[in-house]
Amino acid sequence: MLTVLGFAMIATFLVLIMMRKMSPIAALVLIPALFCVAVGQGAQLGDYVIEGVGKLAPTAAMLMFAIVYFGVMIDVGLFDPIVRGILRFCKADPVRIVVGTAVLAAIVSLDGDGSTTFMITVSAMYPLYKRLGMSLVVMTGVAATANGVMNTLPWGGPTARAATALKLDAADVFVPMIPALAMGLLFVFVLAYVLGRRERKRIGYLTLDEALVPETETVLVGTGGLGGGNGSDATDTGTGSPTGISGSAPTGPATPGASAAEDGGFQGLDPNRPTLRPHLYWFNAGLTLVLLAAMIFELLPIPVLFLLGAALALTVNYPKTAEQKARIAAHADNVLNVSGMVFAAAVFTGVLTGTGMVKHMADWLVGAIPEGMGPHMALVTGVLSLPLTYFMSNDGFYFGVLPVLAEAGAAHGVSPLEIARASLVGQALHMSSPLVPAVYVLVGMAKVEFGDHTRFTVKWAALTSLVVLAAGIVFGIV
Repeated sequence: MLTVLGFAMIATFLVLIMMRKMSPIAALVLIPALFCVAVGQGAQLGDYVIEGVGKLAPTAAMLMFAIVYFGVMIDVGLFDPIVRGILRFCKADPVRIVVGTAVLAAIVSLDGDGSTTFMITVSAMYPLYKRLGMSLVVMTGVAATANGVMNTLPWGGPTARAATALKLDAADVFVPMIPALAMGLLFVFVLAYVLGRRERKRIGYLTLDEALVPETETVLVGTGGLGGGNGSDATDTGTGSPTGISGSAPTGPATPGASAAEDGGFQGLDPNRPTLRPHLYWFNAGLTLVLLAAMIFELLPIPVLFLLGAALALTVNYPKTAEQKARIAAHADNVLNVSGMVFAAAVFTGVLTGTGMVKHMADWLVGAIPEGMGPHMALVTGVLSLPLTYFMSNDGFYFGVLPVLAEAGAAHGVSPLEIARASLVGQALHMSSPLVPAVYVLVGMAKVEFGDHTRFTVKWAALTSLVVLAAGIVFGIV
């Protein structure tokens, strides 16, 4: 019964948010609460929620102060050279812009933190997509999938969890996987190229000068023209309108978190906005590099690092109290949306775990594996990693399910190393899971509905994971 209710709860949640019948926050809270009552454990709902909140509180704190920190870095102009450089490289060509999104997300993912990756990627790319009228879900989908492949880095989390759960060396798990992961990343770049061509067909090809004309002028002139676009795939972009772009020149903030006074243009390249601090550029660049290095080497817990970094950035760049309050207020909307989503997700994960639904679902899936598949448990693990890491936290999968799969494989002579490597292939899909806090940073800063992102991204992310799995089999890694 718990197995059926667990799958029903997840399916109900996904259907309602993808059909926009409920907001993600409301769905994350109300649906698990109803199912908790349905399984006869309504009296324990408070305990489950408090336990879930306790586990996710550090993540919420990290996201809150990370948003403030990177918001301030955007305000002071730290990423403006990146935006200008990418624009000139992309030459306002949608193909180059989408491929550039994938490359940027992959590079920034080297820090091992998805939230940081999404903040920097959206900060740099959002102005280009918004100004050219490109689909924002293409940006979020490509960024999330690229980050998912790179999330398998040993310091990213999943590899360390798999190695710890099976008592293996993380290097022995990760290093042989590099060729398969490289193929997955290459597939993401190819996918970005294909999606970019679709965007180019829909909105046309612009020159750099056309992309930089004032907001009051017509900017989308190319084969697609201005307005609804002529591509047959336009309705699949999920940007909130049937065509994915508005009927006039795109408007809106150039950088997430900009104040209302800064809205209305391509502000990512505005050299005159009052929040800029060019004389402190190298201080801010050095502070950011030190912060990322401290994260990689785990000198302090990440929430503490971002708390200290945000306080220092505000104090140095905006010495006056009124200025600091103004910058915090400018980013309060993003902070509230993301932190609220994380705490709402704590209700969902708390009920899913506390009622025993997760355990029963995992046991049912493992028990459903035919006996004849025993010698192919690595392949089975790779396939199961897609739905299980999407519907479960990484902790739940790697510490709860993976040991059971490894034990079943060992009975048929399958090495735990093969099982561990196979368990990593689902990470491309995992990064768009509603249980991953970082994805709410991505969709929140990009101003994309979570349901639209899910509907667009899941199919491509799942295909990327299958490419990694197929490459692992071909190379004899899995």
